[in-house]
Amino acid sequence: MALPGGRLIRFRRGEAEEAAPSPAELFAALPTPMLVIDGEGRVQDCNPPAEALLNLAHSVVVGRTIEEMTGHPMTSIAPDQPVAAYDTDMVIPGGRHYRGDIMVAPLPERPGWRIVMIHGRAHHDLSARRGEQSSRGLPGAAAASLLAHEIKNPLSGIRGAAQLLESGAPPEQAELTGLIRGEVDRIARLIDRMEGLSDTRPRPREPLNIHTVLGHARDLARAGFASERTVRELYDPSLPDVLGNRDALVQVVLNLLKNAAEATGEGGVITLTTAYRHGVSVASLGGGQRVALPIELCVIDDGPGAPDALIDHLFDPFVTSKPSGSGIGLALVDKLVGEMGGIIEYAREGHPERTVFRLLLPRAPSRRVTS
Repeated sequence: MALPGGRLIRFRRGEAEEAAPSPAELFAALPTPMLVIDGEGRVQDCNPPAEALLNLAHSVVVGRTIEEMTGHPMTSIAPDQPVAAYDTDMVIPGGRHYRGDIMVAPLPERPGWRIVMIHGRAHHDLSARRGEQSSRGLPGAAAASLLAHEIKNPLSGIRGAAQLLESGAPPEQAELTGLIRGEVDRIARLIDRMEGLSDTRPRPREPLNIHTVLGHARDLARAGFASERTVRELYDPSLPDVLGNRDALVQVVLNLLKNAAEATGEGGVITLTTAYRHGVSVASLGGGQRVALPIELCVIDDGPGAPDALIDHLFDPFVTSKPSGSGIGLALVDKLVGEMGGIIEYAREGHPERTVFRLLLPRAPSRRVTS
């Protein structure tokens, strides 16, 4: 059976036309396990990787329900909405347990029909990475604690110097010294909480306007390490508040902006984007109920990206490809995002390819108006 809408697609090149692969050929060639289900949740097609994952032939899979194939009936999912569920437990034929990500997308030309994609555990698997960090965290925690202690002394000197300058500075310079003092205080608060990467004390979260946080981080970047870069902003102005910690979120964005600035070099382009993603969820730490993460923030740059050998360890402490890098930045980002209940992903996307760090964060609870 061909995918719905199996039209012949043609690309025009000068005066000649060259037939592209049909949708059915593309479906069969994709390496991701994929199943097509109808409005009743029955499988109507699957590709070879799905046969390999399920250990069943195409003729056996077709006609069975998606619940029989994955352990999830998907009856509660709106048929016209794309859905992503990360770190999901599945029970596939034979009673085998499989853990991975499920992506569900509607097929517009067949109302009620959907395509289900199953991805194996990836480098952004939240619970797996947290477990790995806890098992190797002691040496890194000790080093980070020592580093934090050594930073505190010069910070107090910087703040004192900024105060002295501010006392006799004209108004236009006083604003800059005030910015210095504010950032020193923010870093000091962060260091107080980050004496070690093993610090598991709860970090207070509150409703935040993510665009206000991004604006502050952007201004700091433009005044320093990103002064020779172009920073573009593509925001969804209708986003609700995110549930997070302001100091932590500022630090996360600054670290990602600094990475992007170093990757692009002078004259490079960094893009900040925000969006609302329906249906994105992840299993909470401890195996509790799934948590929705609809607030998306991306930091995108046109640099070359991370070396292939480092991609699976990109968020590990002290892993870096930079000659002068410490390897702490992305590990800290991962920890702070995790503490806020979110996840961070790394990808190379687009044509031409660009580096994308994608944050998925929880939405703040709606404020109820009482009379």
